[in-house]
Amino acid sequence: MNTKNKGIIFIICSAFCFALMNAFVRLSGDLPAIQKSFFRNLVALVIAAAACLKDKNSLSVPKGNWHWLFLRAGCGTIGIICNFYAIDHLVLSDASMLNKMSPFFTILFSWILLKEKLSPVQAGAVFTAFLGSLLIIKPTLDFSDFGASAIGLLGGIAAGAAYSVVRILGQKGVSKNFIVLFFSGFSCVVALPFLILDFHEMTGKQLLFLLGAGVAAAGGQFSITSAYCYAPAKEISVYDYSQIIFATTLGRILFSEIPDMYSFIGYGIIIFAAVGMFWYNNYYQKRQSG
Repeated sequence: MNTKNKGIIFIICSAFCFALMNAFVRLSGDLPAIQKSFFRNLVALVIAAAACLKDKNSLSVPKGNWHWLFLRAGCGTIGIICNFYAIDHLVLSDASMLNKMSPFFTILFSWILLKEKLSPVQAGAVFTAFLGSLLIIKPTLDFSDFGASAIGLLGGIAAGAAYSVVRILGQKGVSKNFIVLFFSGFSCVVALPFLILDFHEMTGKQLLFLLGAGVAAAGGQFSITSAYCYAPAKEISVYDYSQIIFATTLGRILFSEIPDMYSFIGYGIIIFAAVGMFWYNNYYQKRQSG
């Protein structure tokens, strides 16, 4: 299996894990977003630490990469906090739409930082998938709370920047396990003061759901880190929209939410864009190889 196909598989795995994480976060009930964020990253930190201890070589960071690690961790943390803030202050569908701008910004930052060129077909596929996601999310487009909307968009921008930096770190030989470890630890340190000042008591069930969210988040972090280490954003970003399909399926199973006709049309558009991108990339690769 070539690296591009590995990247596709990993980004689809990450989409499922993040959809599962969101379901667990919702099941955990009415807790502060920063508290949910802390537990989300704490479990990932423990899993990443265990992986790094098992493979001691992953703890070695090539010289000249620490600023990239801090940039990835900082952008990722901003992305999480902004997204959670938007979820708390906007209609959920609007917050989701702003968060799903991240694939566009991943491609944009990959073009700026890595000089990865984007073909019109690839740009069209990502935009088509985004349109399909709008049919499923059904945003109200009521952005009267401009501050919350701007923060939500900032979250999408920060996430896109973080994923493009992951690509840089992968190319520079930084271990995927260490990338996840550093980001999770950084996020926990940032969230800890807020957690101490505003900690809410949790039931055993809430704690269990948050731990489940953490395990799912760890799976998502490892998968998306691997995905962007294996393949450029222009070839795999479109598959990130499969998260919306997984989220809707989990919503049907766990919360008895029934998709409407527009959602099914949206599923079809996303699948069409993904298959089209896969076909185009294979065709382009064959042409280049002669």
